[in-house]
Amino acid sequence: MTEPSLYEQVLAQIEQGATPPATKPPRSSASVVLWRRRDDELEVFWVKRAEQMPFMGGFHAFPGGGLSRQDREVQVEGRPVGVDGAPERAALPVAVTDGIEDLGPILTPGLVACALRELHEETGLEVAAGKLVYAGRWLTPPLGPIRFDNRFFLLEWPEIEGRQPTAASSEAEYGEWIRPVRALERWRSGDVMTAPPILHILEVLDAEGPQRGLGRLREPLEANLGPHRRIEFRPGVLLFPLKTPTLPPATYTNSYVLGTERVVLVDPGSPFDTEIDRLQQAVAQLAAKAGRKVEAIWLTHHHPDHIGGVESLRRTLEVPVLAHASTAERLQSNGISIDDELVDGQRVVLEGDPPFPVRVFHTPGHARGHLCFLDETHGSLLAGDLVAGFGTIVVDPPEGNMEDYLTSLRRMRNLGPRALFPAHGPATKNAVAKLDEYLQHRLRREDRILQTWRAGRRVPREIFAEVYDDVPPIAQPLAERQIQAHLERLRATGKIGE
Repeated sequence: MTEPSLYEQVLAQIEQGATPPATKPPRSSASVVLWRRRDDELEVFWVKRAEQMPFMGGFHAFPGGGLSRQDREVQVEGRPVGVDGAPERAALPVAVTDGIEDLGPILTPGLVACALRELHEETGLEVAAGKLVYAGRWLTPPLGPIRFDNRFFLLEWPEIEGRQPTAASSEAEYGEWIRPVRALERWRSGDVMTAPPILHILEVLDAEGPQRGLGRLREPLEANLGPHRRIEFRPGVLLFPLKTPTLPPATYTNSYVLGTERVVLVDPGSPFDTEIDRLQQAVAQLAAKAGRKVEAIWLTHHHPDHIGGVESLRRTLEVPVLAHASTAERLQSNGISIDDELVDGQRVVLEGDPPFPVRVFHTPGHARGHLCFLDETHGSLLAGDLVAGFGTIVVDPPEGNMEDYLTSLRRMRNLGPRALFPAHGPATKNAVAKLDEYLQHRLRREDRILQTWRAGRRVPREIFAEVYDDVPPIAQPLAERQIQAHLERLRATGKIGE
């Protein structure tokens, strides 16, 4: 029986007596959907957010942003149409609102000023508040430390207006008028990446337009999968954030469904009954509403925050569980059996219209049996714990190996993925840049460790104070294990002696 690493011991301690984490209140925000008729064709104006933006960099979105303190002090004349009488929690699913008892009114103080300010800053347009039409309320899912409670407003802006919108802010690379049907085509082809509310608004406007579709915009029931909301940033990759006792600052593990008809469920990691019940309901709705039926469970690796719901879902869905041989070996001691192995380079074509080919890659470093899954059609990489949307990745010997980890990062970087979907935190559009960032960060850290070693400090505890000035003392034991991983690599490459 393999002894658990310090990292696994920490996760086990977190899980003992753990309760689902508290929900932080979201930040109010607003977006404006500009629309017009041109040659009898409906068009909307959207922008591509700058790649370097920390929130949804590189995504396509409608002009908007977060409420500022100054917005609360601005007096706005008039009021958007359709707010009065609109339900505050219309169609918001429980997995999104869980833990938020009071969302507050639709128009919180300063929200209209926020919408008008963001519209002006991002497009150069100025408009009266009474021209805005309320078009729904969405909460960003719990993928990161910052969440937004966003209200959408429609605004007709015909061609005859003297001034037309442009991407007037450094936060956007460009802006354009586009027909909703064309925007959806670009999303389905993998050309653009966008968030769930943008996708829903485009679908409704394409089908019914801004007047007839207003009810569906304000109460987007069709965007829900039971207690979850449909989160599909790229075609064929659905994300379900699950509360888990994982390494802070993360409090959720992302479970994914891959495919278009015959699909696989990746990393159902929560041990909490409520979370697994909600995931089961969502999966059932996915099969009923979209014809996507789970045929297998795949695991990226063996850590408890990735396998907590495996046995429950195996029984409920009556499907096999697949993983790397090293993961199977580690899980056997926990009483979890693996029905079949996934091997490096394996290509699995998930049946559907269109078919969904997935390539399996063995990416050790964080764990010996760690796997990544690449959607070959659109370049979406399910990265597991190779990278994180926020926080860090722990490399803890002997289960973790720094040379293997850096090799895995380089290998995935050289594939040229077009989007990263980590196990913790939000998806990243600029995948290659993120992988480069991880490589450079680790090598810079290693260089500091080497310089500290040469200065005479030879044990991880002594090195910690010189190298990890950005890590709180509570995390020192795990940081020392990472130092040990770097020292082992430096010895293996001949840069230091025993």
